[in-house]
Amino acid sequence: MAEQDWKANKRVFAAVSLPTLLWTIAFFVVPMAIVWAYSFGHNAGLNDIRISGTLDNYKRATEWLYLSIFGKSFAVAALVTLICLIVGFPVAMAITFASDKWRPWLLLGIMLPFWTNLLVRTYALMILLGQQGYANKGLGMLWGGASWVKTLAGLQPLPTWEPVQLLFNNFAVVFGLVYVHLPFMVLPLYAALDRLDRSLIEASLDLGAGHFRTIMRIVVPLAAPGIVAGVMITLIPALGAYLTPDLMGGTDSQMIANVIERQFKKANDWPFGSALSFILIYAMFILIALQSLRRKVPEAG
Repeated sequence: MAEQDWKANKRVFAAVSLPTLLWTIAFFVVPMAIVWAYSFGHNAGLNDIRISGTLDNYKRATEWLYLSIFGKSFAVAALVTLICLIVGFPVAMAITFASDKWRPWLLLGIMLPFWTNLLVRTYALMILLGQQGYANKGLGMLWGGASWVKTLAGLQPLPTWEPVQLLFNNFAVVFGLVYVHLPFMVLPLYAALDRLDRSLIEASLDLGAGHFRTIMRIVVPLAAPGIVAGVMITLIPALGAYLTPDLMGGTDSQMIANVIERQFKKANDWPFGSALSFILIYAMFILIALQSLRRKVPEAG
């Protein structure tokens, strides 16, 4: 019926979709096509790019330096996604099984960070993790308490507390990316868990399976679509993250997006930056294609 309605109202459908289609072409397809064309060019002057069809930019991207940065970006994004899954799954379950009174408030708490600009949240996190931040102050208080206990027990007290370097390293990048992307994992998981048939969980518990076994054998398989969606929604933005590694990472904590930014701004090498950008886009397309194939295989079977 939906297909017949669409065929019977082609003009209405075209009128509704045409503005969106034109907007997408003008502000997404055309700019991306220009950047793609630049990736096959070279600098002929300070502000002159000649599109010659060369593959030198892509060949340069295969150098070990850039391959290692790509590999590190994938590793960091995978680690961030794994941590978000481990932390986000219990949070999504807690929201799912919360009472009707508390569930909207818990969901509001998950979505609340979206109400604040990412730059503001990142600076707030930097203040929290700084050498004079609350994290170091809390660790210092715990250290002082442990030293006081040892002194009270007649033991040699601990040495003087020195603030821990929590910023401008790989730890800060991973922590910041988990903080930013955790809601992207929790919301798809909640959407999948909320549709579960809870009678299956009750039946599993009644038949003698423990809570952990029920979660692994019943909840996780049924929530698989939400898990996969959360992984994709978290992995792809984390792979292309720029702001968090730029502000919270050190010289050895930069990811591929930071390298691309330097090619466009500081190095003024737009063709090479375009090639790196599209290699990243190709990688994301491959991830999405693999996910689509994975979903089609069970249906074909």
